[in-house]
Amino acid sequence: MFGILAMRNTHGKNGRVQAMETGIQKLRALVETVRCGSISGAARELDYSQSGVSRMIADLEREWGVTLLERGRRGVRLTADAKLIMPFVEALCEDERRLAERVREVVGMETGSLVIGTFSSVATHVLPDAIGRFQARHPGIEYELRMGDYSEIESWVAEGLVDFGFLPYPPQEPREGLAREVVLEDELMAVVPRGHRLAARKSIALADLCEEPFILLERGSDNEISPLFECAGLSPQARFSTWDDYAIMSMVESGLGLSILPGLILTRCPYAIEKRPLEPAVHRELAAVYRPGLLSSAARAFLDCL
Repeated sequence: MFGILAMRNTHGKNGRVQAMETGIQKLRALVETVRCGSISGAARELDYSQSGVSRMIADLEREWGVTLLERGRRGVRLTADAKLIMPFVEALCEDERRLAERVREVVGMETGSLVIGTFSSVATHVLPDAIGRFQARHPGIEYELRMGDYSEIESWVAEGLVDFGFLPYPPQEPREGLAREVVLEDELMAVVPRGHRLAARKSIALADLCEEPFILLERGSDNEISPLFECAGLSPQARFSTWDDYAIMSMVESGLGLSILPGLILTRCPYAIEKRPLEPAVHRELAAVYRPGLLSSAARAFLDCL
């Protein structure tokens, strides 16, 4: 009923062509005719010609096999059969009105939700500011942050469980079927206890980090740090490994070892540790990953805001 039912060339009272009459337009014509008590009144309200309104009602009568209106000198009134049908017609028109209103709200981002796959440094140092700016423009949007390791986040994006996710590159390109947009560049930093001999240097070589116990940052099967040593032909004394950045900071502060952490997570560090650039410097890109063509209006606008 809601599809396009017929092609017309009838002109409305303002001269515009009524190119298509859909099922919902015919229902609206019937409802408005009953409300106004006349076809001429409905034509004025709907900006249609009288013949156009008459034809749409005649179409319904022919399609349904029911006489809907009794026509007289004082206007029109519903037949007995039509009185049984009208509550459903009115309900359909109201549902269509509410649907159109909700679509306008969603497209205009007056309402909606964003589910974002992320990890600690982005959740802590990128998203709060971005959400604050976006919320000022679109206060009706709700947010859910799903924390995971890199493999989980990529899987969530591929399976449509999140609108988009944040991932670092390298170590890997996104899986087939996913797109990415770089949000910012992050530098990997050497981390040592405050007062440590290496803290006196402006930069720290990977070889220097192999002389003492090392705390390895791992997130599930993802490991950004070990390949750095492997490419340099080095083997750190990896005594500890964890996925939690803050646990590593605390362990470094306690003198349990040295480590390498993303510079972003060290932006507001509450621990007595020192960060230094690696020698040579190592950078990574942080990107938003999503399924192309499937971003909601809110998700697209949020990425543009970033």
